[in-house]
Amino acid sequence: MDLGLKGLKALVTGGTKGIGWAIAETLAREGCDVAICARNAGEVAAAADRLGAFGGRATGAVVDVSDGPALKAWVAEVGADFGGVDIVVANVSALSIGAEEESWNKEFQTDLMGTVRLVEAAMPFLEKSGKGSIVTVSSVSGREIDFTAGPYGTMKAAIIHYTQGLAYQLAAKGIRANTASPGNTKFPGGIWDQIETGNPKLFAESLALNPTGRMATPQEIANGVVFLASPAASFVSGTNLVIDGALTRGVQF
Repeated sequence: MDLGLKGLKALVTGGTKGIGWAIAETLAREGCDVAICARNAGEVAAAADRLGAFGGRATGAVVDVSDGPALKAWVAEVGADFGGVDIVVANVSALSIGAEEESWNKEFQTDLMGTVRLVEAAMPFLEKSGKGSIVTVSSVSGREIDFTAGPYGTMKAAIIHYTQGLAYQLAAKGIRANTASPGNTKFPGGIWDQIETGNPKLFAESLALNPTGRMATPQEIANGVVFLASPAASFVSGTNLVIDGALTRGVQF
């Protein structure tokens, strides 16, 4: 299937590793110009270089998405440099699961407001796109209670609600908005890689919950995200695509 992505311009936050990198790489492979941001300068530079090898334009910037002015400036710079923005993927998470107020603030500023500010900054470009698409990355923790109940699960649920509202509000402007909710996803250096070593009991318990007997790869999540972002999903808007290998058992109506 031709996803119709060639020549489109995409922004991906947290695009240097794990799910974010897999999304950025897949978009680049499909012919998009891709701009990524993250907080580690060395990782940003290396990832942008790798993306450039696919033939499209690729840029990277050091941005903390909880810094509203910095995020807005980055989006404006990329939009001017690329000559527009067609796709935004809000992928960054603080991964903060503590019960203290600091964890709530981190999750609110990074996960929720990082998403809201990204969308608002990109809106002038998306309105001119003709193929505008917003994809937010939530989590299965946003639709069920698990060990991340608290700030992480709450903000992930809020992202789903926010995105479905956007889909309704922006439909007349030809801009689509969807959410992808990954299940447990394992990759080198990622949170589940760390849990496997640091808390093997939790890792084993979590792994046992999935009837497939394994966790997802970043590429498996990216495949769903990139489809939602693409013109091939032209009549898909307001959905929450759960990609979890049948981990969750609640029925979505």
